Amino acid sequence: MAWIMLVIAGFFEIGFALSLKASNGFTRPLPTLLFAITGATSFFLLTQALRTLPVGPAYAVWTGIGAAGTAIIGMLVLGESRDLPKLIALAALIGGIIGLRLTGGEH
Repeated sequence: MAWIMLVIAGFFEIGFALSLKASNGFTRPLPTLLFAITGATSFFLLTQALRTLPVGPAYAVWTGIGAAGTAIIGMLVLGESRDLPKLIALAALIGGIIGLRLTGGEH
């Protein structure tokens, strides 16, 4: 159950990053509110998952989901570049997330 909470927290981390971008330096109220909600939810779920998961792999998976997910959405929705080195780095990041999950058992 802790890993499920952690993955959900990672998805909220994506929302956290995207709404931060959309807030335009906290000058737009709705994206700023969304930033606060998704950030608080992500951190809450992370803290719950850390009750039973080791902090190293859990934190790496949480940030990795956020980073990879945000990069993918940036490429697919926001028109960010999709050059080969970026795609290779993204694949390595996703591979690392999977590896940490497979080796990061619960206490």
